[in-house]
Amino acid sequence: MKAIITVIGKDKVGILAMIANECAKENINILDVSQTIVDGFFTMTMSVDIQGMDTALSAFSERMDGLGKEKGLVIRVMHQDIFDSMHKI
Repeated sequence: MKAIITVIGKDKVGILAMIANECAKENINILDVSQTIVDGFFTMTMSVDIQGMDTALSAFSERMDGLGKEKGLVIRVMHQDIFDSMHKI
């Protein structure tokens, strides 16, 4: 099972590390990362394996949303099936 994590916000030191640490806490394996900084804004898409996850995806998603608000970022976590459905033409 896979999920997609997206992060958008003003660039600052440690965003990728913060997300990676949160994933490690939940036994989530990072499969792929794409990040870009344009005009001082950070965007990242991360594909993760949630097979060994310790909590429910919905609980992790809510926690990441709260962390994003605390850090001035927009962090979204969704199951890959939902992400794929949203991006079909």
